[in-house]
Order: sequence, then C-alpha cells, then structure tokens
Amino acid sequence: MAGKDRDRFSTATRLRLLGEQTAARVYRSQNRRQARRSRLTGRAAFLALVVCSLVVALAYPMRQYVSQRDDIAEQERLSRQAEQRTEELRDEKARLQDDAYIMRLARQHLHYVLPGETGYTVADPDAAQDRRGEPGAGDRPWHANVWDGVDSADRTDRD
Repeated sequence: MAGKDRDRFSTATRLRLLGEQTAARVYRSQNRRQARRSRLTGRAAFLALVVCSLVVALAYPMRQYVSQRDDIAEQERLSRQAEQRTEELRDEKARLQDDAYIMRLARQHLHYVLPGETGYTVADPDAAQDRRGEPGAGDRPWHANVWDGVDSADRTDRD
C-alpha cells in the first residue's frame, strides 16, 4: 500500500489529477454555455419568426385600413363641398325668383336700359386699336386674321 499511497501523493499524480479536474470543469462550463446559448438562440429565432409572421400578417390589412380611412376622409370632404354647392344653388334659385334681381342682372350683363333712360357707350380709341391686333390686318382676308388669332392665342410668350 505504500506504493499506492506514494503514487497517490506524488507530484506528478497530483498535477495529473489537478489537470483532469480542471479540464472537467472547463468542459462542463463550456457545455453549460453552449446549452444556454443554443437554448437562447432557439428562443430568439422563434421570437423573431413570430414577430416577422405578425408583421407580414398585419402589413396588408393595415395598409388597407389606412387607405380606406383616406378614402373616407376624401368622400366626406366631397360631401361637404356638394352640400355647400347645393346651398349656394338654392340661394341663387331664391334670388332668381325676385324680379328686381333679374332686372339688375339684365342691366349689368346685357347692358339693358329701362324705358326713358338713355344708354351711353364710351368708345376708347386706344382700346379699339388694341383689339384690332397688328396694323394692316384689315388688308388681309378674314380667314387669315382668324388663323393669326388662333396662333397668337396658342403662344405662351406674350409680347
């Protein structure tokens, strides 16, 4: 037994046992870390999968919801405008029932005068010259003047 005790207490044996124990501890701690990592990674992957699935599942309905809310707001705005226009037309219809309003419109837009009144037309020679356009337009045929008028109306750069 003395040989066994001697082996048991020898420095080489103790170092070897110490090395084996240390290796076992390191191996166990690595296994625990790997187990923890793999468990955490699996959970994280599952969580990411669930979150991505929810995003994909809810993206289209949310887009539709927002689009429909915009459409509803636009239709409500158009409805308010139509109601406002209807009120304006009702007011105009009520005004058109009044003879004094009709006479005022006729005098203003059609230049009518009442019997006994004298209507005046003021001729401005400068305005008449402006309406004629270019000088010498009276010498040409009428259709040439019409086409020149169309061409000048079509131009964007006014002189």
